[in-house]
Amino acid sequence: MDKFIVTAALTGAIHTPTMSPHLPITPDELAEEARRAYEAGAAVVHVHARNPETGQPSADSALFGEILAKIKDACDAIVCTTTGGGFGMTVEQRVAVVKTYSPELASLNAGSLNFALHPLLDKIRDFKHEWEPQYLAMSEDFIFPNTFKTLREFADFFAREDTKPEFEIYDVGMINNLSFLLNKAQIKKTVYLQFVLGILGGLPATVGNLVFLLNTARETFGDNFVWSVCAAGRAQLPMCTAALLMGGFTRVGLEDSLFLEKGKMAQSSAEQVEKVIRIARELGLEPATPDEARSILKLKGLDRINF
Repeated sequence: MDKFIVTAALTGAIHTPTMSPHLPITPDELAEEARRAYEAGAAVVHVHARNPETGQPSADSALFGEILAKIKDACDAIVCTTTGGGFGMTVEQRVAVVKTYSPELASLNAGSLNFALHPLLDKIRDFKHEWEPQYLAMSEDFIFPNTFKTLREFADFFAREDTKPEFEIYDVGMINNLSFLLNKAQIKKTVYLQFVLGILGGLPATVGNLVFLLNTARETFGDNFVWSVCAAGRAQLPMCTAALLMGGFTRVGLEDSLFLEKGKMAQSSAEQVEKVIRIARELGLEPATPDEARSILKLKGLDRINF
């Protein structure tokens, strides 16, 4: 493609407030982060909600609505809402944002996996909030549930709202899951895949694994897919660069990495957006605008959302 899409994942549900003073928490902070990322060149902002007082991941629908409205007022970036949520949220809580606000784009996790954050406890001794160590510790015995039943139910809710699924792919078997759903006409072509690498419980962030995922997707979907890459921690920029070289899109942001480079914390997801775009331009590539990204992904447009 002539243009590549940059997504900025603003806050996520992995990192906790103790880990970085720059992690956006409140609706105003998230809207400001979205504006900065958009002005830096991101076409898409990926959004989670957090309790404004404690920073804990939240499924509160009214809070999500406030965040979405403030982002829409701040910029015209595509908003990709999470349906992954945070540890312990029910399926109903996770999908409520799609049913209520009918976004253009939302994440849809393509299978179950162990999703482990507990090794972070070895690196941090003093936490700002009591919930943080408990939240990390529970991941040692946590399975992130995305069964075929819930995939079918999620896909149905997405179809009713004409919300495009961004399928999160943590391991190669999840591509096979989507093939099954496609054959059952539970999802539609063209599928949008986000390869998520480097999570403990999923595929490690290596170029070999990215090539494996891409080749499997080509064998499975032919030309009926587009794809992006995000990677945890220090693998973020190397894997995004590999994706650019291979014809894919990229996701950066404080959800995936708190650092801009070794030993230097990112003060905003916008700094990571600027960096990946500098790399892309050295390769002769240009970032898509939000409207160009809407065309590439075949989204319904801002006039058909509910926020």
